[in-house]
Amino acid sequence: MGRSLIIVDPQIQGGVPVFAGTRVPVKNLFDYLEAGEALNQFLDDFPSVEREVAVAVLEQAREAVTPHAHSA
Repeated sequence: MGRSLIIVDPQIQGGVPVFAGTRVPVKNLFDYLEAGEALNQFLDDFPSVEREVAVAVLEQAREAVTPHAHSA
């Protein structure tokens, strides 16, 4: 996927990070998951976000924290 997944633009939602091509804040995805909602519910509620983009954002987040994770 060669395109940007997340956009930060002061003209869109006041600069809150959003899924590219939408006005949907990325934080909404994490809020849904934190509340125990399934990815499918998020996608149903925000149809402008493509599944592949949501999954790619989650993978980027995992990659960002995995190098810093320690075994329990």
